[in-house]
Amino acid sequence: MGYSSQQLVAVSNDRSRANIDRAYSFANLSSYSFKDRFLIRAADLAFFVLIKLIGRTVKFEVEGWENWEAASCDGKIPIYTFWHNRVFLSTYFWQRRRIVVMTSRSFDGEYIARFIQRFGYGAARGSSTRGATGAVVEMVRLMRAGCPTAFTIDGPKGPRYVAKMGAVLLAKKTGNPILPFAIAPARFREAKKSWDGFQVPKPFTRALVGIAAPIYVPADADDEGLEEKQRQLQRALDELTRRGEEWRAAIS
Repeated sequence: MGYSSQQLVAVSNDRSRANIDRAYSFANLSSYSFKDRFLIRAADLAFFVLIKLIGRTVKFEVEGWENWEAASCDGKIPIYTFWHNRVFLSTYFWQRRRIVVMTSRSFDGEYIARFIQRFGYGAARGSSTRGATGAVVEMVRLMRAGCPTAFTIDGPKGPRYVAKMGAVLLAKKTGNPILPFAIAPARFREAKKSWDGFQVPKPFTRALVGIAAPIYVPADADDEGLEEKQRQLQRALDELTRRGEEWRAAIS
């Protein structure tokens, strides 16, 4: 049986709404053991409360807001990129913008997905090691439906401060700009045993939010062009990191 153009549009719209609903809803944890389900929920709530309480006390200073405006004009929506160890303050600063973040299909990825969803984010399941292709495809669909996206660009397991290709591929597929940023807290505790040196800001600290110029990737970019855009992204994030360290040293 054939379908009319109106019916096909309706089916497409229904699928789009389903994709969006799935991104902003908690995943089913039935595949995890009872112990892991308990730990995921406990970690989710602990991080949510901790980020909310400490985030409220932080005084943010922003450099480069005009770059966010440039990446958000003329119908474009940003592809936010940042380092994995800056998740804490990044989650608080950009909350309630319905940004979809790629999270891994793992124990750690699940509790991260849940606490960011509590702050108004969406989650596309996948990572550089588990299901990355499917997650990027999902992010393409969500961007076409109007959802901004974000990558912890050196995650989920590093190497630390090495930008991967996911955001570049997404920019090529969607025509939307990559928006690199970094948040540097003046005072923080570092998780020494974590691969990324995860940063937890101290209450009432100052923090510098640095936003770089948007990076556009042509739809016809070949492998060499993609690699150059990846290097450009790496340079932008390195410069933001350096600027944050200089700012921290200057005010200490």
